[in-house]
Amino acid sequence: MTVRVLAMAALMLAAASTAARAADPRYPDWPCTQAKVPEISLAAVWAGPPLDDVQNKWKDNAKVSALVAKLSARKTPLDEGEKLVKEFLASSAADKTTNAKLLFAGLFDTLNAQRSQVMSGLERVSRKQREAADKIREESVQLQALQGATPRDEAKVDALSNELIWKTRIFEDRHKVVRFVCEVPTTIDQRLFALGRVIQQEME
Repeated sequence: MTVRVLAMAALMLAAASTAARAADPRYPDWPCTQAKVPEISLAAVWAGPPLDDVQNKWKDNAKVSALVAKLSARKTPLDEGEKLVKEFLASSAADKTTNAKLLFAGLFDTLNAQRSQVMSGLERVSRKQREAADKIREESVQLQALQGATPRDEAKVDALSNELIWKTRIFEDRHKVVRFVCEVPTTIDQRLFALGRVIQQEME
């Protein structure tokens, strides 16, 4: 890649980063094409009985807390999670309704918190990308000036060229990671909805 082509590519990356940002003006740092929904709505994932009487009480139940931790972990396959829910509620006997509500309350709190962490992380990376894009743009202009200088300082041209190649590569790698992580909030939504549906089915 010639230095001039590199400079143009860097400018295009910077422009692309800026254009991709702020699809929704309410969330200027949100980098994903998916709309930002700050929190999961309880009504969207739960049609069972009200949870008001079990709010925060799930943490006091050791079995429920342990199961919530396992079900909330993305490394736990969803089909395995659904099986664990069924086994837990099948063994709950007379306390099935209470345990089901405790379990879902714990999942709702935990997965919502996970989701918020992921979204905050995405916005932090988005701000870093914006700063990186600005720096790439500035250094591309500096490089073009060095290329056109007389006499031309080849050592400076080479040093800045190498730095730009490195920064552009980091920018591109981070951009790929962001695109992948943008899928995580939706995956969390789907997990909560699926587990909530199983819990409600087992209560019937």
